[in-house]
Amino acid sequence: MRMRHKKNLDERLDRCRSILFKIICDDRNFETTVRDKDYLDLRAVFGNDNPVHMEIGCGKGRFISELAERNPDINYIAVEKTADVIVSACENVMKKGLKNVFFIKGSAEYLPKYIPTGSIGRIYLNFSCPFPKKKYAKHRLTHGNFLRIYEQMLSDGAEIHQKTDNMHFFEFSIEQFSQNGFKLKNVSLDLHNSDFEGNIVTEYEARFASLGQPIYRLEAYKEQYNV
Repeated sequence: MRMRHKKNLDERLDRCRSILFKIICDDRNFETTVRDKDYLDLRAVFGNDNPVHMEIGCGKGRFISELAERNPDINYIAVEKTADVIVSACENVMKKGLKNVFFIKGSAEYLPKYIPTGSIGRIYLNFSCPFPKKKYAKHRLTHGNFLRIYEQMLSDGAEIHQKTDNMHFFEFSIEQFSQNGFKLKNVSLDLHNSDFEGNIVTEYEARFASLGQPIYRLEAYKEQYNV
């Protein structure tokens, strides 16, 4: 079923323009598009040189807004391709008056065109679509194609933190991380019944946990980065 557009969507997005960058690209071949760089000036965006972390697939922004509140000395870029969803996230951040969150509306494939190489200290992948059918595996955000995209943006010492409720997607992710040279740590097969501290519950996570479903979590890093 197609999502109905929110009322006054364009006007609401326009009111968020100070914290929202829209990726507009007519070329659907991202490999050719990202060759010509048009990097965002992250210092100008945030007004400081604080570390920058990123969430890809931020949804309505519950996770990123709480994370930003807890860590005012870290800047956050929240990426979401669905306009009807990202507008709520933007409005929530503006209502809270957070100055360390910036949004990008667009697909992850195009990020290397706009995000400077080696500028991201951590990537969060929270409850990404698992695309259960094998023929759609390349669309999963932990597929090797995406991991190679993230590597361009990650700084030395950077990590990727993933959470999901889908066991098969989690197993797939572990396989992809391993095949692409990543090491894993803090792997949990039941996050809410573990001793992990500081977890921020996302919208999807609250729903799945209320149904008694286990939440899977991992942290991935490149060995040469983990110095």
